[in-house]
Amino acid sequence: MITRGELIMLGLSAGVSGGLIGGIMLGIGMNLIVAGANIGWLLLLPAAPASALVGWIMARRLARQLDEK
Repeated sequence: MITRGELIMLGLSAGVSGGLIGGIMLGIGMNLIVAGANIGWLLLLPAAPASALVGWIMARRLARQLDEK
């Protein structure tokens, strides 16, 4: 069974790491787009799904650890 502490730590770590990854991709992509480089769209568009992917991977790891116990 998932404890409250594990769930809180999952939410905090997924939020912080996802925000960092998504924010970096968003910032670099916007900077490239403003500078006139269309390659920036390849960083800007998948920024939100990439940040959510981090939380999904962390949740799967937690679920796998609970199955082993």
